[in-house]
Amino acid sequence: MSRQEQKQKTRQNIIAGAFQLLNENRTLSAISLREVAREAGIAPTSFYRHFKDMDELGLTLVDEAGLALRQLMRQARRRIASGGGVIDTSVDTFMEFISANSNVFRLLLREHTGTSAAYRLAVSREIQHFTDELSDYIIEQLRIPHDVAVLQAESMVRLVFSAGADALEADTILKNDISERLKRQLRFIQLGSLAYLQIMPDSK
Repeated sequence: MSRQEQKQKTRQNIIAGAFQLLNENRTLSAISLREVAREAGIAPTSFYRHFKDMDELGLTLVDEAGLALRQLMRQARRRIASGGGVIDTSVDTFMEFISANSNVFRLLLREHTGTSAAYRLAVSREIQHFTDELSDYIIEQLRIPHDVAVLQAESMVRLVFSAGADALEADTILKNDISERLKRQLRFIQLGSLAYLQIMPDSK
């Protein structure tokens, strides 16, 4: 392994270690550099070869979480292309993500309303990227105007994040109930946007 590859591997270990520490009781501000270094298997001084400080690591974690969300959407699209229903497949894929990556999603939820302005801005930016991708997909699939697609996407994302927050600590039965309710709610929004276009011709 080259020196550059080893450096990249160590950086990823630091990121993974930090996510591992972000359980239901720990926030970004509650974990220390020493804890992250221990989790990553490096000396605390080695941390500074990869990140300026814990704030820079925190912003990187937000970026990684946002990337994971967008990759999730692309995974759902591939499943849909293979014959799955759009809403059912999207929700099922999202709930699988919550179960497998609870700390990643928990980071976005907490820091979106956290005390750090830099983190709040970074999370809002990632959620906006996710919303933009969804609105582009809605325009492509439903052929509806941009402004209506954006409102539909924003409503859907808010619902999905709210349901995701409820599902984080839920048992299997409750998580299934949340998932089924979310699917119905998303269908209400989709049908509502189409009905809106029928009764508001100026929006077409």
